[in-house]
Amino acid sequence: TFNATSAPTDSIPPVFVLVIGETSRADNWQLNGYSRPTNPRLSNEKNLFFYPKALSESNTTHKSVPMLMSYLDASNFGDSIYTAKSIFALFNDMGYRTAYFSNQSPNHSFIDFFGAQADTCAFIKSQSASKFDFDLLEPLSDFISSNPDGRLFIVLHTYGSHFNYRERYPDSNSIFKPDNASDADKNNRGELVNAYDNTIAYTDCLLDSVIRRIEREHCNAALVYTSDHGEDIFDDSRERFLHASPVPTYWQIHQSTLAWLSPKLTQQQPEMAKNLEANGGKRISPQKSLFPTMMQLARIKSRYVTDSLSLVSECYSPAPIVYLNDLNEALPIDSCGLTPADMENLRRLLGTR
Repeated sequence: TFNATSAPTDSIPPVFVLVIGETSRADNWQLNGYSRPTNPRLSNEKNLFFYPKALSESNTTHKSVPMLMSYLDASNFGDSIYTAKSIFALFNDMGYRTAYFSNQSPNHSFIDFFGAQADTCAFIKSQSASKFDFDLLEPLSDFISSNPDGRLFIVLHTYGSHFNYRERYPDSNSIFKPDNASDADKNNRGELVNAYDNTIAYTDCLLDSVIRRIEREHCNAALVYTSDHGEDIFDDSRERFLHASPVPTYWQIHQSTLAWLSPKLTQQQPEMAKNLEANGGKRISPQKSLFPTMMQLARIKSRYVTDSLSLVSECYSPAPIVYLNDLNEALPIDSCGLTPADMENLRRLLGTR
């Protein structure tokens, strides 16, 4: 048990939605300063907070996502993954109705194991091979409609920007063209980037639609989005592509994270918005900060969770940057094999020399 306690809620039951993205590198987000309009909707969203200095502790889905779905991070993953409880267990204990909806196929992983701890668990991709992430909106809407009087915690696990990029969005969302090349060839980089950027724009539409849905019936709400890691797209002379390599790169660990608060929640808890904004320019590790951030958004306390790692906390303090290697060792970021060019990119991002 987390031995957790929860503060009284407003008469309007809260709804918290966590969206886990896939392979979404921050460098291609308009919110991060990217030159292309990949976030036209979220860029105009009020009470939205983007974290440009978010660095993943793993470049693999099978490690990163279980950390995002639990209190684990790189420092205790190897020792505790077989005994850890998920974030669903915490919210279940607090009387929330919980749901996990995934657009990925079940594969008997820790992701599936944690997802099964939710009251409702569904893998929509297993029903059809042609599902787009927008198809997650239907079970989300049904779950909200069927629980009008209860406190809700919902996780949406997207397919996001996973290769093959062109298969992640319908023709109607093909904005940057040409985008049909799918061969892993450096000569196709222009088209691959076009298709990749279309996946980010599609994620922008999805998150905006989720916000509109939860705001419509449950104005006392918050959404947090974070990707599991980033991606290489033939970015330099190494000609590396995709992710999950034994030695990561800057683009594989620099990922996208944001939070949104409804106007009602902002009015009720103005310090939350204030702190989320104040922490926006600081270095963060989603694997360390997501769990305590969701807890503080829901005003849940537990002696097992450190408030100073929560982005909602006024005492947030960035933890040292680490990377979980293939041996489940948490290595300092400058000891995990990054090249001098990668380290220079990190120094430029973090404003350090």
